[in-house]
Amino acid sequence: MRRFIIASLVAILTSTALWAQAPRIGVFVPGARDGSPIYDNMAKGAERLVSETPGASLRVTEAGFNQAEWKEKLISFVASGKFDIVITSNPSMPELVNEASKIFPKQRFICLDGYLAGNSSVYSALYNQLEQGYVTGYLSGLVSISGMKGTNPEKKIGMIIGQNYPAMEKMIIPGFLKGLTAVDPGFQLDIRVLGNWYDAAKAAELSRSLYAQGADIILPICGSASQGAVRVAQETGKYLVFFDDDEFARAPDNILGCTVLHQEELAYRSLKAAIEERLQFGKAEIVGMKEGYIEFLNKNPSYIKNVPESIRIKVDAVIQSIKSGRLTFQVPSL
Repeated sequence: MRRFIIASLVAILTSTALWAQAPRIGVFVPGARDGSPIYDNMAKGAERLVSETPGASLRVTEAGFNQAEWKEKLISFVASGKFDIVITSNPSMPELVNEASKIFPKQRFICLDGYLAGNSSVYSALYNQLEQGYVTGYLSGLVSISGMKGTNPEKKIGMIIGQNYPAMEKMIIPGFLKGLTAVDPGFQLDIRVLGNWYDAAKAAELSRSLYAQGADIILPICGSASQGAVRVAQETGKYLVFFDDDEFARAPDNILGCTVLHQEELAYRSLKAAIEERLQFGKAEIVGMKEGYIEFLNKNPSYIKNVPESIRIKVDAVIQSIKSGRLTFQVPSL
């Protein structure tokens, strides 16, 4: 009996040491890395952690754009038994992760850009995209009424979205519209739905239509298809604003602002806390500007060059109001 107890303790200690020294990380991308900064940065965060962790292993799988296949592909990915932690990202993933955890109760999941509380196998963190939308919309409204070259008197701003989904309908669009109407209640938001995340030709067609009908700024949230919007903005001398990543280099004279999600950092820190046994599985958090995971890039040279100082001062004041807690946004249930 004594030998059995000693052997059991050795096995436990060995298992703990292996976890501490050689974690096996699986990255499940519900889409594709190419053209999707939110997914690419998640994978980069995992890659950075693995590069710093002796013996750690990493596998990244891309599930493609057919959402109907994500559940089956996630379960197959987890069923391999090759991962201590599976990290993923998408507002639709908490439901799928929750179902997978019932089949594989010992699997640990990190779900970013989503919210799932109370599942002891899952840690989730949802971005407060009301903040992201508000600041981006506020900038767009100020520029649109400024009279600067490329704008017009019509109070109309455009959006091109890949698809409708709860975070888009309940946070991104309302936040952006709140920012616009904070500048002037008369602003209209013209939203066009692409229907996918890759059709750059159709995104270009929608952009031409929006600009022709009075929009002088467009926010494209349509994955790799946004290249079509960039091309048209350059051809017409109109403007764009961007979400999620630093996109200024794609069109320095046409992209006025970028409000980014620090997804790489959140992925890295979450995974690091998990392998150090500091991450609270079962916990769901909401993160934003105050926590440093949403940032408006107000120091970028293109932003400073293109946007008048009077506008930049007002945008900075709104950002400080959000960080200080004077301006708050209640995140709805998704």
